[in-house]
Amino acid sequence: MSDYQNKRSPGTSWASSSGTRRSMQSNKSRDTKPELALRRAVHALGLRYQVSKRPIPKVRRTADLVFTRARMAVFLDGCFWHVCPEHFTVSKTNPEYWASKAETNRARDMQTDHLLEDAGWAVLRVWEHEDPTEAAVRVRKLYKRRISERTHNR
Repeated sequence: MSDYQNKRSPGTSWASSSGTRRSMQSNKSRDTKPELALRRAVHALGLRYQVSKRPIPKVRRTADLVFTRARMAVFLDGCFWHVCPEHFTVSKTNPEYWASKAETNRARDMQTDHLLEDAGWAVLRVWEHEDPTEAAVRVRKLYKRRISERTHNR
């Protein structure tokens, strides 16, 4: 836990203000504009997928797009939440808390990738700032390779 979290008294919010708390609570976990754009682009390429699903049911990690036949999980990562090397900046308000939160998210992403790969899944991470059409082409390329590999290994 960060120093900020330890100093909070029980029953108080983690947010630095009521406005920040409202803003954070309104963040969507799925169906964001970048996610919808990626899904439309992938669908336009003829690929079908499941949305917001756990690739491994026993593991509490949800992928944005799941291709069960190809055993492939696609995650659309937000630049702030997942520490984009191009766009991430630490918040000016409550920087210790947000830096710790971002690092925790990054470590969980790496753990998720390892868990899925160890179980035979391919993982593709797409940044929210990427062009959805270009990202969809990457998804299709990996999908085709995975299907080809699975067909040849039977």
